[in-house]
Amino acid sequence: MTAGHTLGVEEEFLLLDPGSGHTVGLAPKVLAQSPVGLPEGVALHAELRDTQVEAATGICAGEQDLRAHLLAARTWLAERARSADAFLVASGTPPFSAPSIVDDRSERFARIDSVYAGMVADYEACGCHIHVGVTDPELAVAVVNRLRPWLPTLLALSVNSPLHDGRDTGFGSWRMVQQSRFPGSGVPPWFADRAGYDAEVARLVDCGVLVDERMSFWLARPSPTLPTIEFRVADTATTIDEAVLFALLTRALVRTTVLDVERGAPAARPGEQIAAAAVWSAARYGLDGDGVDMWRARRIPAAGLLRDLVDRLRPALEEAGDLPSVLRLLSLVRARGTGAQRQRRAARDGTHAVIRMLARETHTTPRPGVGEPATGYSADDDGGDR
Repeated sequence: MTAGHTLGVEEEFLLLDPGSGHTVGLAPKVLAQSPVGLPEGVALHAELRDTQVEAATGICAGEQDLRAHLLAARTWLAERARSADAFLVASGTPPFSAPSIVDDRSERFARIDSVYAGMVADYEACGCHIHVGVTDPELAVAVVNRLRPWLPTLLALSVNSPLHDGRDTGFGSWRMVQQSRFPGSGVPPWFADRAGYDAEVARLVDCGVLVDERMSFWLARPSPTLPTIEFRVADTATTIDEAVLFALLTRALVRTTVLDVERGAPAARPGEQIAAAAVWSAARYGLDGDGVDMWRARRIPAAGLLRDLVDRLRPALEEAGDLPSVLRLLSLVRARGTGAQRQRRAARDGTHAVIRMLARETHTTPRPGVGEPATGYSADDDGGDR
């Protein structure tokens, strides 16, 4: 199968008490009933904390399949959550949190709690993980090497966790701040080949800082369990539209980068500190302020970096037939704001208004309304000029 054609998405959700807005440990109850009527390949799982649940799509060939899988899983989980007197919400961190008491843990989750101790005691971070099919292990490493400079831009677009413990953190993605505390996080290092990648992960496990080979937090990596490249950069997307947008952009990035590898195009190798600065800036400002151009190690508007990314991916998006959808969905983000911007707007009416907004958007698909453009995307800034 040609690299970069298939898609899969894993979405992590929070369970919130409708009255208090605090997270509630109802995942065992929500997942107790075996799901029926879901598209083939869709799976529902427990997560690290019992205040969270996860939905994974099957293998999807395009936007229509992906939307059907996402909608079916979200609808099923939202209905079961309501039956358990909870809201299902998609937010990178909970606006409110409460101690998570876990009586029955999988062996792996118990080991994670033991190794990371207080770092995970209140860790309820939720991401939107995108898998793009790449069956050749060597090609997967080469592609990840070359797409690294674009990972902060994908984060800036996806920021959806500005609130934590009832306060505005000042960051668009507080989830990324929490995630950065773990070993094996941030932009991945450059690896010469798959053997080098596997050896480095094994060393981290041997050093005792990773529970196992599946535990790395790098923002993109060859999947340890599937023939895919796995992107772990995005906050979980409140709306299906946003999840689809991230997935289509990510697939186009892989397809574009595969062509770069095949023709031997030069690859940027930014320093670790520049990469860390770019991730920090994306988590802090989202699309609201400056990002870091990792090619030139300088600040430019984050919206300009996003414009550059779309321009770079345009041929791959056109080839896949995804360009009209991506332009429309980007226009919606520009009109409505990122998840973080929308959470902050709702918070003007109190944190509980945020909870209601998140619950509503998580299992409905907004369409262009009055004043919201339906097509086209432009960034009215003086962004990148590569």
